[in-house]
Amino acid sequence: MTKLKIGFLHPGAMGISLAASAQNSGHTVYWASAGRSAQTHERAEKHNLVEVRSLNELCETCSVIVCVCPPHAAEDVARQTLETSFNGLYLDANAIAPQRAKNIGRLMDEAGVKFIDGGIIGGPAWDPGKTWLYLSGEYAEQVTECFSEGPLETCIIGEEIGKASALKMCYAAYTKGTTALLCAILATAEELGVRKDLERQWSRRGSDFAEQTAGRVKRAPVKAWRFTGEMDEIAATFTEAGVPAGFHEAAGEIFRRLAHFKEEPEQPSLEEVLEALVCDLFA
Repeated sequence: MTKLKIGFLHPGAMGISLAASAQNSGHTVYWASAGRSAQTHERAEKHNLVEVRSLNELCETCSVIVCVCPPHAAEDVARQTLETSFNGLYLDANAIAPQRAKNIGRLMDEAGVKFIDGGIIGGPAWDPGKTWLYLSGEYAEQVTECFSEGPLETCIIGEEIGKASALKMCYAAYTKGTTALLCAILATAEELGVRKDLERQWSRRGSDFAEQTAGRVKRAPVKAWRFTGEMDEIAATFTEAGVPAGFHEAAGEIFRRLAHFKEEPEQPSLEEVLEALVCDLFA
């Protein structure tokens, strides 16, 4: 197997786990440090990523670029990469609508870059069998070689750009969409004074649904800032498919109301989360 030089944009919590799988598969992993946060520097240093200063230097050094960034930034990052005259293999592993993946794919194809559409299902890939990178596109097989020794699992689902993103959108529409729905339900029940009654009803016959729901709602603020953009992408996906998009537009608003907790040093209480979700229309 050929040892590759793989550049990661940018090694956040998910990206750093993919980088570790690439290292585990015998490849050398690079990152561009200019403008990145102290937390990103710490992650990259901890996992022995090779530092280069700029995106230009990264693209000159590496034959493969992996992009894992917030959904709203995916297209801008792709354009910035193309401005470096990069002509290798580019994996977009972001939570974006299939039509956005196709747009990026067209830009890459016009520039002579080998583009692969990717969708990650699961949390950061530290344990085997828990995180899957779905791939679509003509060059998807080459990406599987980047992560051949895991623990990240890879699966090719076709040669058509947009398929992997479509699967990611449909999967997240349920997992994260239902979290937003439960947030809204508990906030409404709290505001109307029936939350304890609702939880008692959920707990009948020994069910732990009420406890599970409270846990999901309390954890929601941790990544709400990122899920906002993902809900927008899901809504766009539904619209393109001819399905009503309003549910996930509302889910995006739910996460927007929780996004400010990202800056808080401690996880908020359930009561603080529910309070943040209620908007006083007469204030």
